[in-house]
Amino acid sequence: MISPEELAGVAWHISSKSPDGGGQCVEAGPLNDGTGRIALRHSRRPNAEVIVYTRPEWEAFITGAKNGEFDFS
Repeated sequence: MISPEELAGVAWHISSKSPDGGGQCVEAGPLNDGTGRIALRHSRRPNAEVIVYTRPEWEAFITGAKNGEFDFS
């Protein structure tokens, strides 16, 4: 579980491809703890659950997304 203090300084980012300015999107940002972990949350529920990924997990996801592995349409 991640504490509110750990999330306090996260610089959240929303995709520029978000259709409505971020209201129906996810936000991601690096934790400021020196570990390289990335936090992920829903933009409409900023105070709800947060998922935290290690740097290798995040990089694997980004690489897969760039390679089309998550193009489900």
